[in-house]
Amino acid sequence: MKRFYRTFETDWGWCGVVGTCRGLYAFLLPVFSPEEAESNLIRFIHRGDERVQSGFDDVVDSVCRYFRGERIDFNFPLDMSFGTPFMQRVWEATRLIPYGETRSYAWVARMAGSPRAFRAVGMALARNPLPLFVPCHRVIGSDGSLKGFSAPGGVKLKMKLLEHEGIRRPKPTV
Repeated sequence: MKRFYRTFETDWGWCGVVGTCRGLYAFLLPVFSPEEAESNLIRFIHRGDERVQSGFDDVVDSVCRYFRGERIDFNFPLDMSFGTPFMQRVWEATRLIPYGETRSYAWVARMAGSPRAFRAVGMALARNPLPLFVPCHRVIGSDGSLKGFSAPGGVKLKMKLLEHEGIRRPKPTV
């Protein structure tokens, strides 16, 4: 299936987005330069995919507004074919976490129909190709600890995103 992609600048840096006719396929959190964003997109695009200059306008607008501090709910159609059925259930469950709130890995496991698979939830979120749209930064340990974050910037970026949404200190959760 052909993919379309582009990079764009936000107040936090350069992002990238990849989509198919089904929906968004991948999103890259901000990096320092357009070259770095383009380089990071390589793992999601293939020969025959098409760079676009003006596609994804609603997505770009929403992401730019989010990084300017607006409360945005990213309810766009997603193409989750990148993941296994379990990963897709985890990603769908994670999409239920509202802006400015957190949930535990155990909560996501329960919502995904696999209550004992909280470690596997962490692995699925580490492979999440759609951060913000699948808000894995909102998933924390049951004790309130941040645990991991696979995006460039790691746990520091996770905390920055949570603070951006008004969460100064994540609370223990079930």
